[in-house]
Amino acid sequence: MDRRGLGRPASPALFFPFPSVFIIVLAPQRPPALFPRSRAAHIHGHGLPGPVPAPGATRETAMTDHRPASSPEPPYRLNTVTVRAVWGWLDRAWADICAAPFSSLLYSALFVLLGFGVTGGLLLLDMAWAILPMMGGFLLVGPVLGTGLYEISRIVEAGGPPQPFAALLAFRRAPQGLLFAGLTFTLLLLAWLRFVAVLFALSFPYVGPSWADLVHETLTTLDGAVFVAVSAGVGGAFAVVAFVIGVIALPVMIDQRWDFFRAAHLSLRVVRANPAPLAAWAALIALFVGAGLMMGLIGLVPALMLVGHASWHAYRSLVEFPDPA
Repeated sequence: MDRRGLGRPASPALFFPFPSVFIIVLAPQRPPALFPRSRAAHIHGHGLPGPVPAPGATRETAMTDHRPASSPEPPYRLNTVTVRAVWGWLDRAWADICAAPFSSLLYSALFVLLGFGVTGGLLLLDMAWAILPMMGGFLLVGPVLGTGLYEISRIVEAGGPPQPFAALLAFRRAPQGLLFAGLTFTLLLLAWLRFVAVLFALSFPYVGPSWADLVHETLTTLDGAVFVAVSAGVGGAFAVVAFVIGVIALPVMIDQRWDFFRAAHLSLRVVRANPAPLAAWAALIALFVGAGLMMGLIGLVPALMLVGHASWHAYRSLVEFPDPA
């Protein structure tokens, strides 16, 4: 006898000469009227009929709308758009700016002033080498910085008057989720800055911290060319990660009050369903932000307003939720 069975009541099936027959005889029979089986039930594997797609619905739509009745996540539908849809997002973003110019300008200007403060602090600490990586890191935390602009667009879309400080209070829509989002993107930024610090120390072990020495070594030496190339490649990888998990996550958290992890998963699904339009959108974001940085941070004010509002409309175009009853 199996020693592992000691101390427990023996199962009758262990002593029955035909255990499979024993199980079949004693197994409760399922009432056919209460549990009808169909081909859809076999597909979903739950013993119950699966959802019947509406006429013209895609397989993605049918599976997305299938939710248990007790699930806290409302059903949604993923839309597939073309690259031309990006221009529609920008057009509607301009309409939001015209509808709430003061609120959008105030919110964007506050973060530009913060950028000036960070740049001045790095110069005072003789860390001029960190200015450019910190500017590049702006793309990593951009989704979080646009939270207030998403809220302004949400209010304008709902037909309400945008209050001057509504953008600063947007965190109240999903405080815990936005906190986790902020921590996640901050960790990405810190990881990027640590990588650049190590790469700088390895590439320029004898270069002083002054801005003039850094520019000279970066632009006129082979080590400088390697430093720029590796920084650009790794920084691009960090930016792709931030974009994929944040392009839809933050707007959906403001709109549906979701937690960050569920919203990031939805953002990943949206990117997989629309790779070309979102790749074009990511390139335009890099172009707008890069142009704003090259204009001495001042250009970030219109860039932030345009990208923030357009990101809200990208979310609204790519994901559809049912209207609340």
